[in-house]
Amino acid sequence: MTDKKTIFYYSTQAEQLSAQYDSIDFVDVHGEWMHHIPEKGWALDVGAGSGRDSAFLAKKGFSVVAVEPAKGMRELAQKKQIDANIHWLDDSLPELRQVFSLQIKFDLILLSAVWMHLAPTHRERAFRKLSSLLKPNGKLIISLRHGECRDGRVMYSVSSEEHQKLASKFGLSFELASEKVKKDQMGRSDVSWETVVLTLPDDGTGAFPLIRNIVVNDNKASTYKIALLRSVLRIAEAHAGAVIDQSDDLVELPLGLVAFYWLKLYRPLIDVHKMQQLNNPNKGLGFVSQQGWRSLGELHNNDLYLGASFANQSLSQALHRTIKDIANTIKDMPAKYIKLPGTQEQVFSVKANRVVTPSSITLNHQYLGSFGSFYVPKRIWDAMTQFSIWIEPAIVNEWATLMANYASDMSKFSPSDYLNALRWDDPMRSTSRVRRRVDALLDVADVSCVWTGQSIRRAKRYAVDHAIPFSRWPNNDLWNLLPTKVSVNANKSDKLPSAHKLISCRQDIVDWWQLAWANEPSEFFTQASLALPRLGTDNRSYDDVFEAFLLQRNRILHLQQLAEWQ
Repeated sequence: MTDKKTIFYYSTQAEQLSAQYDSIDFVDVHGEWMHHIPEKGWALDVGAGSGRDSAFLAKKGFSVVAVEPAKGMRELAQKKQIDANIHWLDDSLPELRQVFSLQIKFDLILLSAVWMHLAPTHRERAFRKLSSLLKPNGKLIISLRHGECRDGRVMYSVSSEEHQKLASKFGLSFELASEKVKKDQMGRSDVSWETVVLTLPDDGTGAFPLIRNIVVNDNKASTYKIALLRSVLRIAEAHAGAVIDQSDDLVELPLGLVAFYWLKLYRPLIDVHKMQQLNNPNKGLGFVSQQGWRSLGELHNNDLYLGASFANQSLSQALHRTIKDIANTIKDMPAKYIKLPGTQEQVFSVKANRVVTPSSITLNHQYLGSFGSFYVPKRIWDAMTQFSIWIEPAIVNEWATLMANYASDMSKFSPSDYLNALRWDDPMRSTSRVRRRVDALLDVADVSCVWTGQSIRRAKRYAVDHAIPFSRWPNNDLWNLLPTKVSVNANKSDKLPSAHKLISCRQDIVDWWQLAWANEPSEFFTQASLALPRLGTDNRSYDDVFEAFLLQRNRILHLQQLAEWQ
């Protein structure tokens, strides 16, 4: 970890140091390895300093996460790059806690003039962390400073041989950007540089074969294993903010959130379509009880959403009992029997808590976490986070196949009936809440189209747009539903707004959020904190939500390679 003395030096000397760094062009400093830069993607700039390198990468089209622990340097750089697609973090090696909370893998990681500040005792840990943040074929670029330091900074000796050994240990390929040591660009005769280029050839985790084995090959007397995988997949894709904690090996989730998604997935299949979920038709579902599931009555599936509150005591007790029954079923059935191939070792683990039945419920962090914790191997979590768009169709098709095989009347449902029943949510019904709010506001105030800034009162017709398209990322949270003109919504269609477009509309979006939800902020911020990275459970800043929204836009773009709307 960079020591406090060094961080203090960079912070107090920010003006002078930033001017020095910015006086030298990126190409002059890094030209020897520029051919390694991917065409686009995510870039992580650790020790971003003046923001010179981050700005260069952002202009090339990267979504950039810039880490700078020195407050003076960071704040100065942010002011200079306010309109750039750069997300600034106060974070440091070796832990990079803030970076890991983003749930992002990077195409390029740059450490320019950073490694010499890291104590040798922290380096292996830092290298492991950095390597785990790379995408397959991602590049880790580390410039190494040789020479003594005579100012207030603390530096340690470095060598390319050290990185060659670390690369071998953690499965990265190694090469030097240049055979010759490079002279210092600032003219210091006693300082020289060399740069190492490290590449992750493949993820090497075995996560894909394991997931495929569970989906395709595992024995299944019910759809429980598939339901658990899809529930975790939905969280990995849509709720980066829900992670309680994570280590190098495990990701901890609220058990109640996994149970909530189980409920959302099963309810239409059981209550609406009456589709068989067990190979034994005479056996009942362990999570469907009279006091719980059967007492939910006419509650529509779209009325069950994160942030929702239930004040009715009998309904609250029924919902609580249902989630509790599901949590126990998950613990005792699929989590217990999903095992590593050829072993008795469980893939997932559960720590359940004793819970008191409340008189009212709000589906938020605190309530969902009260049921206990659900643990996912980090490699499985990473695969689900990065590749859900390919994993989910396999899960859905297997679920449909199982239900068809279990059916006593094979002619009752067609293959398309099963697939339609497994669709996630009804986006048209889910926009009704926002429509009611717009209609109420139009009676007393003017409401603008967030994408054009033009009044929709005069247009008399409007649309509610899923800013991040529902067809690509099923999310009906209040922050993602925005009023717009019908013609603009039709033009945008299922495209993702470009970073430039989103940034240019920032004020209109924030103004809409404040106008619409300032009087009832709990639901808005609960949904945002569960879905978006970095916010935390107590955040009540609309500006912070926008920053996390932009970050999520970039994340979805690079995960799914969507067409952008300019």
